[in-house]
Amino acid sequence: MARYTDARCRLCRREGTKLYLKGDRCYSPRCAVDRRPAPPGQRAPSRRKVTEYGIQLREKQKVRRIYGVLESQFRNYFHKAERQPGVTGENLLRLLELRLDNVVYRLGLGASRVEARQVVRHGHVKVNGRKVDIPSYQVRVGDVIAIRERSKGLTRIQELLDRASENNPPAWLEYDKERAVGKVAALPLRENIDIPVREQLVVELYSR
Repeated sequence: MARYTDARCRLCRREGTKLYLKGDRCYSPRCAVDRRPAPPGQRAPSRRKVTEYGIQLREKQKVRRIYGVLESQFRNYFHKAERQPGVTGENLLRLLELRLDNVVYRLGLGASRVEARQVVRHGHVKVNGRKVDIPSYQVRVGDVIAIRERSKGLTRIQELLDRASENNPPAWLEYDKERAVGKVAALPLRENIDIPVREQLVVELYSR
């Protein structure tokens, strides 16, 4: 399966903003965006005028990199969002938010989306009592997400469960700290999605 293997901090520097791809490091003084805010590479900063297309492209890349999806996956999400009733940009973000790896991250069971994806892929997560190891699995309202019993003895999983007990998930998710069980209570609304992107620019890009 194709995946990005280069330094993730380069992605944040390229977009000029924190994408929170490295978990706790992004909140520390070691964050690459704080230390070296210039785009990666040894070239001098470009003085070329940024075109409308360039602005739209950067916004699309930002969304894609935040959620960690490949170009073909992202395009499929967009076409699916187009076919749904409502605002296409909001539909797109909703589909991305409902990915299982993102839900696991939002519940606090991963320091970053990258780690949450690894937790899912390694078979530590179950949905409605059944193991699901597909990060792109689309959860639905009412789905119950939990860590498998056999995985709770692992040191890192226990650390993530402790982390989740101190986490405050978004309004569309519920987390029972005593049972360590999460639930999708509702569909995420735009005001519940706290990522700094202008999704309308993505729609304009694909509408060219």
